[in-house]
Amino acid sequence: MLQDTGERIIPEAMKPTNGMLLEHLARYYFALPYTKGKVLDIACGSGYGAHMAAKTRKKHISSVLGVDLDPDIITYASKNYYHPLLSFRAGDALDSGLKGDIGTFDTVLSFETLEHVPNDREFINRIYDLLAPGGTLVLSTPFGEGRGKPCASPYHFHQLTEEEFRSLFNDSKLCFQSTDFYFQQGVAFEKEKRAGVRYPFGIAVCRKA
Repeated sequence: MLQDTGERIIPEAMKPTNGMLLEHLARYYFALPYTKGKVLDIACGSGYGAHMAAKTRKKHISSVLGVDLDPDIITYASKNYYHPLLSFRAGDALDSGLKGDIGTFDTVLSFETLEHVPNDREFINRIYDLLAPGGTLVLSTPFGEGRGKPCASPYHFHQLTEEEFRSLFNDSKLCFQSTDFYFQQGVAFEKEKRAGVRYPFGIAVCRKA
């Protein structure tokens, strides 16, 4: 079994009360009502979330593809998470040729990936290209001190401020019909922030025109 090192989520290797595990599971549960048609889970990790989507939304989806940069974790996912509508493959979200290899999708899930790439704008543009017209993107990232500024995690290039995160989806190159923002605190999600509450994570739900 793969070891739970760094920020890798391996549910089988973690206590069910582990806060990081619960937060990650909560994000997938949050996204499930938006998940339909042909689904992509980009940077799917060990595959538990893609499996959740395939199993829970089997009446609403045609397929789920989990893609991750790490071939070893894809091997793990393929061995440990089976569903007839689910498949996995290695791939890089920033690869300009990825769309030609896997096509476009009605739903794209991207959780805790944005902070792991040096150019967040390029990442959003690549994800946008992978969305079919009318498709939905559900994306999350932790908030921090801002683009280009150091953060506590050695695995993150930087962590955006809330304002920087929101601005990513207003790029003139993108054509989102609508974008809704949510805030995560533990396993809870809120549309409106409450005074005095620190929200570590932001979630965007975007619909492509």
